[in-house]
Amino acid sequence: MKLSAHYNKASIIVSVTVLLAGAVIYFFAINYIARNQLDRDLDEEIGELFEYINTHHQLPKPVDFDEDQTTFVKTDHRVSTRFFDTAYKNPKEQKTENGRAVEGSVALNGLTYKFTIVISSEGTEYLIQIIAIITLVLMVSLVLILFLTNRYVLNGLWQPFYKLLNQLRGFNVSEQLEHHLLVTKVDEFKELDQAIEMMSLRVKNDFQKLKEFTENASHEMMTPLAVITSKLDTLIQDESLKPEQFEQINDIYGATSKLSRLNQSLLLLVKIENNLIDDAEVIDLKYLLTDKLRQFQELIQSKDLNLIANLISHEIMVSRYLVDILLNNLISNAIRHNTHGGELSITLFEDRLSIQNIGKANALNTERMFDRFQKGNRSEGTGLGLTIVKNICKMYGWEVTYCYQDSMHTFQVIFEPSTIL
Repeated sequence: MKLSAHYNKASIIVSVTVLLAGAVIYFFAINYIARNQLDRDLDEEIGELFEYINTHHQLPKPVDFDEDQTTFVKTDHRVSTRFFDTAYKNPKEQKTENGRAVEGSVALNGLTYKFTIVISSEGTEYLIQIIAIITLVLMVSLVLILFLTNRYVLNGLWQPFYKLLNQLRGFNVSEQLEHHLLVTKVDEFKELDQAIEMMSLRVKNDFQKLKEFTENASHEMMTPLAVITSKLDTLIQDESLKPEQFEQINDIYGATSKLSRLNQSLLLLVKIENNLIDDAEVIDLKYLLTDKLRQFQELIQSKDLNLIANLISHEIMVSRYLVDILLNNLISNAIRHNTHGGELSITLFEDRLSIQNIGKANALNTERMFDRFQKGNRSEGTGLGLTIVKNICKMYGWEVTYCYQDSMHTFQVIFEPSTIL
């Protein structure tokens, strides 16, 4: 849920709660005021009653009270004045309505009379209903206006934030694009924009230094490795070497070759992870696979593998260099870890590439197999092959999967539709 939605929700809940509480208080206040007004009217009626008795020395007739209903009953004791709700019979419409009454006592000619005056409260209640309806309409209108105002005003206020968010999503540390400051009147967004600009400059600067260090380290490392390899080639050709000396030199030669491959693999990983390889072109994957199998033909024959290749013509838009590395790693792994006389199956579908081989009768650790430096105990590789495969797939939005079933290890590369032509 977006921040504006959270704010709208909280704002509306608080507003509705306050308005409802205010409406309830307002209703009781109006009801209290209206009842007090009715009681004051009844007080005036009592005053007029006593004034009439004092002037005429007799009880008034019912016709003298307009629509008020007054009754007199003889009593032998004094009655305290009290106000109460009761029913009122409307003489005009002949129906019963809510009313307000007062009772008390009056003395006349040595006798005590209990009087009861009843007036209609229908008009007052109708007025309260009208006020309640108007209040409800105003409350709903206010909530609606508040919602619409928050929706459009907040969306406008947050536009600079969304622009910054889009810039961050499209940020690429390898691109030398300048950050354009936003034009906004909100101080917080200005500070955020400036902080992002400083951060991007710092990240790009650190990345450039790391890139230069990696390239320089790789270049400087290759020179002594080339010298060592050359000297080892010369020593190996020396016929005066004893068997144990030849074996030691051969071990050094193997370790040096592995170090050279490791250096190249790490440099390649850095380039892939930072999108430094951008030479996409249209490639016929069937042709590339056919050529790759021809290159591996001797290794396949040396292990007496049964090769099953089902390839269809398939064009994709990718880097030939990276796809060549991906195929090299997957096919070489399938051959290296295959059993002698085993089976190697390579199938190219329209949407994926499947490579299967017979190997050890147990599945690989799918949670860690694509991590760096994960390899078998007897593997002579660098432990970066599948990591490079995963990063190449990630670069193009592909998915690489592994499963083990019926003694077959299966790797699949599922292509992103946008790269398929």
